[in-house]
Amino acid sequence: MIRILIIGTGNMAASHANAFKAEKGVQLVATVETNPERREAFAKAHGIGRSFASLEEALAWGGFDAASNVTPDAVHYPTTMKLIAAGKHVLCEKPLAPVYAEAKRMADAAGKAGVINMVNLTYRASPALQKARALVAAGRIGQLRHIEADYLQSWLVGNQWGRWDKEERWLWRLSTAHGSKGVVGDIGIHIVDFATYAAGSDIEYLSSMVKTFHKAKGDRIGKYRLDANDSFAMTVELKNGALGTIQATRFATGNTNDLRVSLYGDKGGLRIFTNGGVSSLEICAGKDIHTQVWKPVACPKVPTTYQRFVAAMKTGRNGDPDFRRAANIQRVLDALLANGEKRSGAVKVG
Repeated sequence: MIRILIIGTGNMAASHANAFKAEKGVQLVATVETNPERREAFAKAHGIGRSFASLEEALAWGGFDAASNVTPDAVHYPTTMKLIAAGKHVLCEKPLAPVYAEAKRMADAAGKAGVINMVNLTYRASPALQKARALVAAGRIGQLRHIEADYLQSWLVGNQWGRWDKEERWLWRLSTAHGSKGVVGDIGIHIVDFATYAAGSDIEYLSSMVKTFHKAKGDRIGKYRLDANDSFAMTVELKNGALGTIQATRFATGNTNDLRVSLYGDKGGLRIFTNGGVSSLEICAGKDIHTQVWKPVACPKVPTTYQRFVAAMKTGRNGDPDFRRAANIQRVLDALLANGEKRSGAVKVG
């Protein structure tokens, strides 16, 4: 029986708990939460027998094999490093750390300790993504020449997920003082991973721009200063030589939570779509490249990150995406922010 500790009790923690409860040979044995009311409610809701006010208390008890770290972004580093030092396997929410230097130390420490380490990049469970990667690797579209990747949300426009200007779960994402790296840190990590994983090649060069839009009087709501970026756009060159664009925003009216990636090679093209639920893939290859006909591709179901994490613990072989992958993406995000804020790669037109 694999015994799992859940650290944090927010919305994503509930997703982790429900996913692990569905797996055979897995037991949720404890949770960590500083707020006593949330701690008690979460433990009761998920049938968890033990709860602790601090990670130190849980480590002193020690009755768990692995931890699912669903703490706020800025807390991932200190909590995960303590778990690694205790020899515990860790599934950490994204981003692995706020900056590359910390993420690299986490990857190095996990590798040295020999513990299973994975990051919850949920969109890896897209059947379309996994099939597209296999087709690219098999040479189905030839040599990759160009990519286009978008992650489009609209919760700063619509209220489909609630009122962003009234609820703390959204307001903190708009405030750097509350640990947010804006859209870059929140969903940028997903689209960078999604696009480069499909392409089978990492980013070598980039030029970017980031933007924070005026959203409230004085750019502040209560204790939240609304200074985290809302949109980014960047041009990239991959290590395989392909050029492309990657962008993300929370102002994409009419798009709830849509990821789109197009891959163009010298023998064909692929178009991937997912919104976290629906997943689809189209191909234009062979004779169809002369008539621009796109055809659907059947995509078999793939395991979730939670299922891969459990499988990794059972086999002793680390799963993907691991800490090293997340650290490498964080290096891209750090460069994206630095370049975008300086606008060193952009010129003013007119």
